[in-house]
Amino acid sequence: MSSSHSQFGTMLREKRLEKGYSLRRFAEMIGVSPTYLSLVETGNADYPPAADRVKKMAELLGADPEIWIALAGRVSNESKETILDQPELMPALLRAAKGLSAEKLKRLIEEAKRQSQEGDPP
Repeated sequence: MSSSHSQFGTMLREKRLEKGYSLRRFAEMIGVSPTYLSLVETGNADYPPAADRVKKMAELLGADPEIWIALAGRVSNESKETILDQPELMPALLRAAKGLSAEKLKRLIEEAKRQSQEGDPP
């Protein structure tokens, strides 16, 4: 797995231990084998957990599911739907936003929210 997946695994292990879950118990709760969960936590899994499993992990650990799904290298169903709603424009927007600073991204988000609330003219 990539280094971002390794970071996800490290973060997952730290949060799991902080919440007092054993590896075996947590694996059971999210529906994976303890062996696979161990591989994810050490960054040695061939593939990251599915988005629905990552969401469940985040919820059990009191974390933001959208952030965790992204850190795991997956895309949430909501994000997929948003992209598929505008299959040409949404990927173009993401490519255009690549490289923007955090501050500029925040401004872009606020502007998008503002325009979304205004709606399209008749």
